[in-house]
Amino acid sequence: MAIPRTSHKTGIGMTSSRTRERMLTRLREQGIQDEVVIAAMAEIPRHIFVDEALSIRAYEDVSLPIGYGQTISQPYIVAKMTQILRNGKPLNKVLEIGTGCGYQTAVLSRVSTDVYSLERIRPLVMKARNHLRTLKCTNVKLDHADGSLGLKDYGPFDAIMVTAAASHVPPELVEQLAVGGRMVIPVGTTDQVLHLIERTAQGIQQTALESVKFVPLLGGTALS
Repeated sequence: MAIPRTSHKTGIGMTSSRTRERMLTRLREQGIQDEVVIAAMAEIPRHIFVDEALSIRAYEDVSLPIGYGQTISQPYIVAKMTQILRNGKPLNKVLEIGTGCGYQTAVLSRVSTDVYSLERIRPLVMKARNHLRTLKCTNVKLDHADGSLGLKDYGPFDAIMVTAAASHVPPELVEQLAVGGRMVIPVGTTDQVLHLIERTAQGIQQTALESVKFVPLLGGTALS
């Protein structure tokens, strides 16, 4: 199918109901059952977050490069991590570590009251801001900062999502999790496993979920 060049920015063509429905059907087959998450995935046009040359692959279940050694996560992982955080309940204040191009951020904006997102690479911050502005994600606060330290002044958070693999669970992030809150984070170097961290009145519970593959979580900030 020929895609008009304007479709990459306007949402025509690649965001046809038939194209999106194939992705949603696949997500349901992969175990995504939260209809709030499904609706958010249906609403956010993934193809505007990737280079136009890759837009033909935007709704495949693959991660894609977004420059600066970073990737946009595959739709399944985006939906899975969002579903885990929601746990069938509304989300209020959410912290995202690793904005990237802003795709996961945009999905979170549709299922949360407020999203605070941190990205260490400045050009990606600018790119994500443009995408989020285009989609009118007015409940997102985005900053160029070292995500491994979290955002203590705005915590505690009801949910924290980390979209890069840490060698260990950063204690700074655990401390910023509200009682009753959840954090999803990939942990590991060569072999990475998605972990669920829950803060209860009795303490911290950590559960290993499934194997994943993310870029590494790095400290500090970068201008390019």
